[in-house]
Amino acid sequence: MIAFALRLTLRGGREALARLIVIAAAVMIGVALLLTALGGIHAVHAQNNRYAWLETGTAGAAARHAVTNVDPEWWLLTADEYDGQQIGRVDIAATGPSSPVPPGLSELPRPEEYYASPALAELIRSAPRSQLADRYPGRMIGTIGAAGLPSPSTLVVVVGRSASALSSTDRAVRISRISTTPPDQCNGACYAIGYNNNSIDLILSVVTAAILFPILIFIGTATRLSAARRNQRFAAMRLVGATPRQVAIISSVESTLATALGVAAGFALFLLTRPLLVDVPFTGSKFFPGDLSLSITDILAVAVGVPIAAAIAARVALRRVVVSPLGVSRRVTPTSPKPWRLIPLLLGLGELVMFVVIGRPPTIDGQIAAYLTGVLLTMIGLVVAGPWLTMIGSRALVRRARRPASLIAARRLADNPHAAFRAVSGLVLSLFVASIAFGIITTFDSYRVSDGSSSVAATSTLVADLTSYGPRSRSAPIEALPARARQALGRTPGVEGIVEIHAGPGFARPDQAGPQGFVTCAELATVPRVGHCPPGAQSAVVRAGYRDGWEANPATLWPASARSAAEVDALPIATVVVATDGSTTAIERARTVLENAVGVVVEFAPTTIAEDQALSADTQRSKGYQRLADVVILTSLPIAGCTLAVSIVAGLNDRRRPFGLLRLTGAPLAVLRRVIAFETAVPLLLSALAATAAGFAAAYLFLRSQLGETLQPPTLGYYLAVAAGIVASLALVASTLPVLDRITGPEAARND
Repeated sequence: MIAFALRLTLRGGREALARLIVIAAAVMIGVALLLTALGGIHAVHAQNNRYAWLETGTAGAAARHAVTNVDPEWWLLTADEYDGQQIGRVDIAATGPSSPVPPGLSELPRPEEYYASPALAELIRSAPRSQLADRYPGRMIGTIGAAGLPSPSTLVVVVGRSASALSSTDRAVRISRISTTPPDQCNGACYAIGYNNNSIDLILSVVTAAILFPILIFIGTATRLSAARRNQRFAAMRLVGATPRQVAIISSVESTLATALGVAAGFALFLLTRPLLVDVPFTGSKFFPGDLSLSITDILAVAVGVPIAAAIAARVALRRVVVSPLGVSRRVTPTSPKPWRLIPLLLGLGELVMFVVIGRPPTIDGQIAAYLTGVLLTMIGLVVAGPWLTMIGSRALVRRARRPASLIAARRLADNPHAAFRAVSGLVLSLFVASIAFGIITTFDSYRVSDGSSSVAATSTLVADLTSYGPRSRSAPIEALPARARQALGRTPGVEGIVEIHAGPGFARPDQAGPQGFVTCAELATVPRVGHCPPGAQSAVVRAGYRDGWEANPATLWPASARSAAEVDALPIATVVVATDGSTTAIERARTVLENAVGVVVEFAPTTIAEDQALSADTQRSKGYQRLADVVILTSLPIAGCTLAVSIVAGLNDRRRPFGLLRLTGAPLAVLRRVIAFETAVPLLLSALAATAAGFAAAYLFLRSQLGETLQPPTLGYYLAVAAGIVASLALVASTLPVLDRITGPEAARND
């Protein structure tokens, strides 16, 4: 029987061959996207794992194995900056020959030597020396290997120092092993690099579900191509004596063969496109080719699971033929959907409501299980409730029908709302995901992202925050800016003024009670973009550290201080503000001068106000969410389009005979085209409205329970994106209408 089924599939004429090719092509696209999603998840974790060594010295990170009989070394991680790009800098000092070596290095650099990542090495060679290379003492002796680089575009440098010099530097730590704990497993006071476990697993799990669900629907839709025509053929086989088991075997072999070919082609397509996928900045950084790998479990799950699922779908689709060979010929109207179909949707939203009332689970695993279950149940609920919504819309259309096209479409929708909704189910899920993504991102941006980072003052004002919060000190680290540094800044083209902000006695962190900074009014007058003094004052009280809401605002009037200018000048320096013309040359040369003047005693290099805001944790998190949302939307929308296209093709093939009979009875072709338009537009618009409402409801409940925030109205871009998606879907339907004339000719009404 299997041999007979293969012969029917491969030698059943042009229609059978075309059906085989179309199903295989559709499955190929779905499988390739599925593999890309799985490979992307592995790539994110692989990239994150290579951040582990940069967590060395933190309380929440540790090596997997205890290290004994090694010479300890001094270690200091700081952040540098060049033209809007962040550079990681590790100063390291060995105390003996067995001091641990970071991954990617063959040996530790000696004093006056350094290693740079390939991307940074190229940048050092191309940039003028006074703008970048002069920051790093000595000479470059090599590049950091891939094992120590999260991404090919990573900018990081490992600088060799003497143990005596580095041990006296505030915040330097003494270590005996290199961390192997990635940020997503870090438990405690870790650096804000990579992806923290508070978000990565939760977000990736939801992203995976949001991508995989439409893909599975697409594959299932593809395997149902020409279902009505196949049902007629199988019913005829039953009438001539074929048993239900034989018909099931033939159907399963046909679907499994097409799906197996599509799976094989999908793997090939994934391998061919993988070199291009590594350049997609899913996390903001490129991947190494090996990052987009698949586990044996992934390969087996896709290679075996998709054909099995196709065979099951084919078997379920034949249930009416198996029950009775006359079931297809009699065209028994399926049972109308019942209101109970709303229950899964209400349960999904109800679960999210519960976490607003009782609070979110305390652990990350609990949050993943909670929110993933709620989102998945809501997505399933939309798919289950879709036919019922379609039926309600068709009944409303019947009551308002005034023309033959709308009446025929309404009757057909009422007879089989399941098939009508199936065509638009992928787009409905895409709209649901897009609504959640836009709702969360819009809210996050409105609460956390500053709007002043693009002003001229913000992009051209360089600030060196010298306040030190290391383990041994909480005070301003230098007594005065070296004279040669001030002279070098004065000679730098594009530097317009310098302001020193001094720390008074008992200076404390900006978030603690204590004196703020002081500035002389004579210096402040040279940089009016950061505010001004009251008339007649010699000095003013200002914020000492600019990471506590400090900004460049010429309208700011700082309160007068009782200190004289000489008294302020005698205080240690907390912050240096340098006004430039905004050119890269001026900013980078001034940054190099300031770094060399104070050494590596501060955690962050001098940055412009705009750079600091762009590198803040909130801004980076918002950009990360935006990238993830872009990936989901840009992936799910094409999947939805492919699902709609396949459904339209399948629907036209399945309706050849009824439409052919309508044409024979005198129905104009224009009427049939309007019927198809109505049959697609009604479930599309109704389901889109439900999906959008459910998406915003889920976003609101997530924000309330997880972040304690209120959903903000989406921007105009969201409405334009939704409108564009719906218009594109309707245009796709319209593009298939010209073939209606060809497939509904008189020959379509024949009994095959």
